Amino acid sequence: MPRHSLYLPALRPIVTAVLLCVGVFAQAKDPVPIEISQLTERLYLFTGHGGNVVISSGDDGVFMIDDQYATQQDPIRDALASLELDTPTYLINTHWHRDHAGSNEPFADDGALIIAHENVRKRLNADQVIEFFSASIPAAPDQALPVITFTDQLTIYLNHDQASIIHAPNAHTDGDALIYFHEDNVLHTGDVFFENMYPFIDSSSGGTIGGMIEAVNLVLPLINDSTQVVPGHGPVSDKAGLKAFQTMLKHVQKRIAELIVAGRSLDEIIAAQPTKEFDDKYGNGFLKPKNFVRLIHDNIVRTTLR
Repeated sequence: MPRHSLYLPALRPIVTAVLLCVGVFAQAKDPVPIEISQLTERLYLFTGHGGNVVISSGDDGVFMIDDQYATQQDPIRDALASLELDTPTYLINTHWHRDHAGSNEPFADDGALIIAHENVRKRLNADQVIEFFSASIPAAPDQALPVITFTDQLTIYLNHDQASIIHAPNAHTDGDALIYFHEDNVLHTGDVFFENMYPFIDSSSGGTIGGMIEAVNLVLPLINDSTQVVPGHGPVSDKAGLKAFQTMLKHVQKRIAELIVAGRSLDEIIAAQPTKEFDDKYGNGFLKPKNFVRLIHDNIVRTTLR
């Protein structure tokens, strides 16, 4: 979409203390037990408090994708022990947010080699502000930082499978990774895909709605109708669910951008209900429709129309 030189009203504060408390970045006061689902003979899904975790187990050790909040280190260890699995040999962060990388330090202490996009290391290594939630996040300790980083793509061969790790530029953040297990036909998208809920896009960390849309295009050629697609948050989906999510993003982006260019105020855009046809499916997560409209309005103004 071309840039436009037009007057846009100043953005109002768009979140409240209540939203901050219930948002995905709020720390749990207590650990949450892990629920285990078996995806394939080698792959497991761990759900608890934070992003979805995928475990690959086999002769080469345990490969873990994400590790939830810092409070989740012991529940994850307990879940691994219940499967008679060792602590992870390899740990990849799909991005830097603490609901996905909060337990890096203890698992590194256990011997895990942390892998992530280079921007994840940069963001973990410095204080961050997630502006939409007015949340200040201190730098992580050195032990929590990735020791292997990549720029565009990385391939790991282990446990008799090939894992393609693909960077999606400026999507949910500027450091997102999607991981596809070829033999097991399982895709972990990190937070470039939320199932059954509107997604958070972290503009202050380089995220864009256009990048979210393009991230889906990066992996569609790899997957098929039988692929199990693990979102960053929500239940396991499939290729059709991923494409439906992308369609929603395209429609919402187009509608809100058109209203902005037409000179509508934020209040007028909210009143127009540009997400209405998608609210039944996606509007019951932590981002309700009005806040999602505000988020996308902010993101378009910040990244496209400035």
